[in-house]
Amino acid sequence: MSKRHPIIVVTGSSGAGTSTVKNTFDAIFRREGVTAAVIEGDAFHRYTRVEMKGALAQAERDNRNFSHFSPDANEWAELGQQFRSYGETGRCKTRFYLHNEAEAAPYHQAPGTFTPWVETPVDTDLLFYEGLHGCVKTPDVDLTRHVDLKIGVVPIINLEWIQKIHRDTKSRGYSKEAVSDTILRRMHDYVHYICPQFGETDINFQRVPVVDTSNPFIARDIPTAGESMTVIRFKNPRGIDFPYLLSMISDSFMSRANTIVVPGGKMDLAMQLILTPMILRVMEMRRAQMQ
Repeated sequence: MSKRHPIIVVTGSSGAGTSTVKNTFDAIFRREGVTAAVIEGDAFHRYTRVEMKGALAQAERDNRNFSHFSPDANEWAELGQQFRSYGETGRCKTRFYLHNEAEAAPYHQAPGTFTPWVETPVDTDLLFYEGLHGCVKTPDVDLTRHVDLKIGVVPIINLEWIQKIHRDTKSRGYSKEAVSDTILRRMHDYVHYICPQFGETDINFQRVPVVDTSNPFIARDIPTAGESMTVIRFKNPRGIDFPYLLSMISDSFMSRANTIVVPGGKMDLAMQLILTPMILRVMEMRRAQMQ
C-alpha cells in the first residue's frame, strides 16, 4: 500500500457487473477532480484468443483443468509487479486486450490480441483496476498487499450464470450447451481463485434477484435492477454512518451489523454515498504525504 500513490481495485468474475461499477467510479472521479490511471484486468491474460483456444485444447487432451480463471492463463505476478511499481513511483505499464473489430481497428490488429505495453500517464492521483483478479492471494502471489481500497462485485451464482448465458449466446454466437460446458470447466478455478477474493475485499456489492432464478439455463430474461436487491457488506463497519445511509436510500434496511440491503435500482446511489467519502479520505492522505 502507498499513501502517496494509492491503488483502488474493483474485482469480480466475468459478467458480474464490474464495468457498471467502473462507470460509477468514473463519475466520482470527474466530480471530485481525481485523475486516475486505469488498468483493465483483461490486459493481464497470458494468451491471445487463438493461443487460448490452443491451450484449452491441449489441456483437454491432457485431462488437465484449465480456464480463463486459472493461474496458468493469467499474468498475476506481472500484475503484482505493476501494482508495486505504481505504489513506489506513481507510474506502471499496461496494455489493452482487443475484444472485437471496433476495438482492434484503430490499432490495425486482429480482435483477440493485445496492444503493446505502454506507460501510464504522469501526475495521476491514483491507480484504478477493474477486472477478474484484482484481489488474488495465493502462496505465490499476493495482490491484496498493494491495494488501498478493495471492492468486490459478485451477483449470486445463478444470476451470474444467467448473465453469462445471455451474453455469450446473443452477443457472441455460442450455443447454450457450449456456455454450459464453459461454466463447468471454470468451476474448479472459480471456487479456488474467484470466490476467495471476496473474503479479502473491504466492501462487497452482491445483487440478489427477487424473482425465480432456480434454473438459470432456461431463464428467458436477465432479472432487472428493479427485480433485485443489492446486499452491501463491509469488512470493517467502523466509521460507516449506517443511519445516514438508511435515511438517504429509501426502502433500505440492515440485515446484519455490517450489512445494508438496498433496492437494486438504488445501487448507483448507494455506491456514490459510500465510496465518495472513502475516495476523498484516500486523496486527503495522499495530499498530506505529498506536502
